[in-house]
Amino acid sequence: MLINLNKQIIITAILLISVIAIFQFTDLDIFIQSFFYNFDTKNWLIDKDEPILKFFFYDGIKNLLILFAVAILFSLIFLRKKEFIQEYKKGLIIVLLAAIFVPVIIGSLKAISNTPCPCNIVNFNGTYPETKVFDSYPKDFIQTSKAKCWPAGHASGGFALMALFFLFKTPKNQKRALVAALIIAWSMGTYKMLLGDHFISHTVITMLMAWLIILIIVKFVQIKQREDIEKPTKI
Repeated sequence: MLINLNKQIIITAILLISVIAIFQFTDLDIFIQSFFYNFDTKNWLIDKDEPILKFFFYDGIKNLLILFAVAILFSLIFLRKKEFIQEYKKGLIIVLLAAIFVPVIIGSLKAISNTPCPCNIVNFNGTYPETKVFDSYPKDFIQTSKAKCWPAGHASGGFALMALFFLFKTPKNQKRALVAALIIAWSMGTYKMLLGDHFISHTVITMLMAWLIILIIVKFVQIKQREDIEKPTKI
């Protein structure tokens, strides 16, 4: 299992690097983002101040994900002796760790990046030049504040739910959990894209980063579990 997991980690890492390179050296982001912007009215498809959409796809879903993580933590601490919790303990730990580390790591990368959002760049009536992840700003550009738009922080919470794949035991339920997680995460990511807050590359890269983090968490949990089993008991 560990060997197979190692292969999955390597494949995901290679795919992540490849996708970053594709978006770095092409204009796919600008091309796709152009469909979400009205160049006549200079407006995005969705208004940031639209309350219903903001509640469902931003504030509401974010709060639900936090409550979900808290509920798992509560169950692992206070209901740990229950048969159901014991049966799914390993999977619940993986989901909880993913709910913590995926947003934290993605958020940390976002905090140190200096990549502008679509709404910031001149192509879409902003003031920043088009600057990709590994690009430098032109020397004559005066930056008043650091841009922190890469990767996609909001969608990372949704992509953390991909860890539910490891909670279930049958392939059918695993696939259902993964599909449900992707639907939730992409609805969050698409909402931000339609606002002009993210390029599609930000969301795709966040998805791959999240999956890589989850695989590493699974490997760590398996190694820890193996060590606990092999640990000699004192007589």
